[in-house]
Amino acid sequence: MISDQARRSVEQIFIKAAKARLILDSGDFCDVAPLGGDKAGEMPEKNIVVLTISSILFRLLLIFHIDESPTTRAYFVRDAGDKSFAEVFSEIGNLCCGAMNRELLNHFPDLGMSTPTLLSSRCVSFLGELQPGYLARFAITINGAVELHASICLSGYAPLDFAVDLCVAEEETGVLEMF
Repeated sequence: MISDQARRSVEQIFIKAAKARLILDSGDFCDVAPLGGDKAGEMPEKNIVVLTISSILFRLLLIFHIDESPTTRAYFVRDAGDKSFAEVFSEIGNLCCGAMNRELLNHFPDLGMSTPTLLSSRCVSFLGELQPGYLARFAITINGAVELHASICLSGYAPLDFAVDLCVAEEETGVLEMF
């Protein structure tokens, strides 16, 4: 029901979004590596941040597996004032999901996106209830020190086939111009 081309496209969209939106400084480096297998429940982190992109044709869950280790907290929280790690990372995850949503809008005109939800990683064992047509896992490393994981769970409600062209120059968003 979900073509190999669509699976590769979703993976490419995620990798591009993660590399662009999970880093905090332009000089930072983000490596995203697909992991073999489809058992997202085997991730070592204790918490997950879940975001959803939905359309009439599919539901895509973007799941970040996170722990508040000193290294991870120091990287993401920085100058966040009195915000918790979960709040800060949820905002960053939302930016990543938003980047994916914008790319998917080029292929699917009507998409909705959820707000981030923080859950226990034990909830991942229920992904099978969603009857995913595609489940992928990724290891993410920022600056060689900050490590986390992500999972994509894609459930199709109709045949799903599309291809992305990520070589096209991306329009810059989020910049205000003063006239």
